[in-house]
Amino acid sequence: MSHFREKNFTERRSAATDAVAARLAKFRARPAPDDPAVIAREAERKAIREAREIRDAQRAEAKKEQLAREAAEKAEREAALEAERIAAEEAKAAEKAAKGAALAELAARVIADEAARKAARDERYAARKARKK
Repeated sequence: MSHFREKNFTERRSAATDAVAARLAKFRARPAPDDPAVIAREAERKAIREAREIRDAQRAEAKKEQLAREAAEKAEREAALEAERIAAEEAKAAEKAAKGAALAELAARVIADEAARKAARDERYAARKARKK
């Protein structure tokens, strides 16, 4: 069984100074801004950024075109619906006019029949009066 050993103050302090020294060494080991590896990495990041911007611009352009196409299709559908509605209204008006003409023709026929009946009746009355004389 292992026995737990507590670190004393000097061990803790030396561990802390070692950690600070390691961080400082890591910072100093970092390449300078003019290092070819740093420049290459930055150029790669710039190329990725530019490619992303180009893709975003293309995506935005495609979205604009899609919206324009959808708007044109919607306008076309609305125009077709409006033309259909107008045609239906014109058909209703023509049907109403035809019904009106048929009704006027029927009224004219009824009036003509009534006039013919009246003329026949007047003829009969005249014939009866002529016979009585």
